[in-house]
Amino acid sequence: MIRILLLLLLPVMAQAQTVRIATYNTELSRDGPGLLLRDIRRGDQQVQAVVEVLVATQPDILALQGIDWDLNAEALIALIEQLRAAGLDYSYHFAAQPNAGLETSLDLNGDGRAHGPADAQGWGRFTGQGGLAVLSRYPIHSGDVQAFTDLLWRDLPGAQMPVSDNGPFPSEEAQSIQRLSAVAHWIVPVDTPLGTMDLMTFHAAPPVFDGPEDRNGLRNRDEIRLWSVVLDGQLGHKPDGPFVIAGDANQDPERGEGRREAIQALLADPRLQDPRPADVSGALTTVEWKAVGEMRVDYLLPSTDLQVTSSGVFWPEPGSPERAAAEQASRHRLVWVDVTAP
Repeated sequence: MIRILLLLLLPVMAQAQTVRIATYNTELSRDGPGLLLRDIRRGDQQVQAVVEVLVATQPDILALQGIDWDLNAEALIALIEQLRAAGLDYSYHFAAQPNAGLETSLDLNGDGRAHGPADAQGWGRFTGQGGLAVLSRYPIHSGDVQAFTDLLWRDLPGAQMPVSDNGPFPSEEAQSIQRLSAVAHWIVPVDTPLGTMDLMTFHAAPPVFDGPEDRNGLRNRDEIRLWSVVLDGQLGHKPDGPFVIAGDANQDPERGEGRREAIQALLADPRLQDPRPADVSGALTTVEWKAVGEMRVDYLLPSTDLQVTSSGVFWPEPGSPERAAAEQASRHRLVWVDVTAP
């Protein structure tokens, strides 16, 4: 009789289970290859602070930005081992080479010189500086990941390319090789207790540090807009089940530079829901930069076929040990959302 009752309750238990998803720009980036791995192994204080934030929030699925990529994922695996030692075990991970630091032979930013950090496919002093990673308690279908990393910017439907008085900026040759993603755009399928869920993750370029041609502003706009293009069925394979957009859009819907209409349109998309995660004070702030102040640039946007039960921005009360760790870890704040089946 007990066995029969358990079998009858299993669908209800699965439906009631909650999955916590988080996005976090860790700023675990260093000035040269191999330096992040060195710092993780020697117990760097910033690394330890990042670990403390993650242990405090306990995400089931985690999208990381600002973490240096290396060919064998040694730094990421070392971080995973640190987390496991602290009691947070991620059995599955995904990382792939980003556009950040991927060198080209052309002048891509129009300063008249080539081979600088801004002449890589995405800004970076070395290949992989400030990449992406996904960690998960649940199995990741790595072979089914959709990666748009090598998509040329001009091949995005509706792309708006920068121009100057002399024509395509910085040149037609540069635009012929320029990829859209400053870092990467991935759709990562994860087997969860709620079924297969697609994590759509990215880290867009900041819409600043350019001239009147607005190259970075236009690129940021189109990096954000890529997700709408995918959901419209114009690019790749749109998700046929629940999904969550998770990442650093580098754009606030209300303030700062850039073409805010892109993030405003994404937040208003009827296929998505914006839980508006807030910190303990009720603020939506996810980053604080000295030059521009507090902004909301990091997002978790679940599809409407998921039920949001809770959400938040990890920014504890001032003076607490948790706040001290969050302040030391990154200028960005971890954003989390709990979802379940409707």
